[in-house]
Amino acid sequence: MSQARKPPSAPASPSARPGAGATGRDQPLRLLQVVDGLRRDGVIDERQAARLVYLGEQQSEQTLAERSAIELVAEQGMRRADSNEPLDLESLTRWLAERARLPYERIDPLKLDLAAVTGIIKHAYAERFNILPIKVNGKRVRIATAEPWLREWETELGRTLGLEIERVVANPATLRRYITEFYAVGRSLKGAERDRRSAPVDTIRNFEALVDLSAVGEPDADDQHVVRIVDWLMQYAFEQRASDIHLEPRRETGNIRFRIDGVLHLVNEIPTPVLGAVVSRIKALGRLDVVEKRRPQDGRLKTRSPAGAEVELRLSTMPTTFGEKLVMRIFDPTKLTHSLAELGLRGRDGRLYKQLISQPYGMVIVTGPTGSGKTTTL
Repeated sequence: MSQARKPPSAPASPSARPGAGATGRDQPLRLLQVVDGLRRDGVIDERQAARLVYLGEQQSEQTLAERSAIELVAEQGMRRADSNEPLDLESLTRWLAERARLPYERIDPLKLDLAAVTGIIKHAYAERFNILPIKVNGKRVRIATAEPWLREWETELGRTLGLEIERVVANPATLRRYITEFYAVGRSLKGAERDRRSAPVDTIRNFEALVDLSAVGEPDADDQHVVRIVDWLMQYAFEQRASDIHLEPRRETGNIRFRIDGVLHLVNEIPTPVLGAVVSRIKALGRLDVVEKRRPQDGRLKTRSPAGAEVELRLSTMPTTFGEKLVMRIFDPTKLTHSLAELGLRGRDGRLYKQLISQPYGMVIVTGPTGSGKTTTL
């Protein structure tokens, strides 16, 4: 009799989730698991999968443990096998959220309450698990994570906070950056409130007209809190493409608002004494009279954006009941020269515009709110 052959083992289910392997939950995402999941879903082909497996073999164990698996994939500059679209970090994060059956969240820093975000969990804990609270609503807190199957922290936090945990998946690079920035700024605000309840006129030295902003990273104990707040404020405004920065004192807390596409957005609320110190720092940079607080003043300063471009800020102060209000208008020379296509005048609109301005007489009226691009268009 011929020996009966054993039936072939069934292939793993296409719905098998990376990270939910033999070891179960509470495991960080590994590169090979991501590669297998992408291949099963048809996002990458066999050739791309082999390339990524080879990449993993060339990396040290420390690198694979410290780096996010989807970041390593994104750095290869591949395209999706199913649609030929770029396989960037954002699209990989969306794919990961779908795999984990969790909502995807693109973190909007303008919608976050900095005090609430940094007050729920400690910086070291957030950094250890790469998690960030992004919304507190009654008895529920929404926490962004880049490791959907690493859930060691979830039960512990839920028990400690007494809140229901809602998990969402976010871009790991964005998450790391905001964890660093938000907690650094939060510590600076607390330190400034404690140590600098009056404007730091005595500590401000003579500054050059061109101020190089320092990067927001881990602060040292010797860092000047107000200096770091101002540095972060300007960098944040450049990154959000704000046209104006408004510093508005109130009775207890002052408002920091950015004008983006003509609309004012509340960015943060800080204690009024700290806001006064921030205003004094900016006035000194703009070579205004720091001591004079009873009459309006105008000035300007030049600095550099995070990309290294020189940017001019025009300053205007106004005395109010609770202190000086300061408005900074941002002029980025790199935004002033654009083609008609870059301004959105393409196809029929572009032809119509050229036809109108070629007329021997008439008027073209350009209207729009502050920061909408009127000067850039002209």
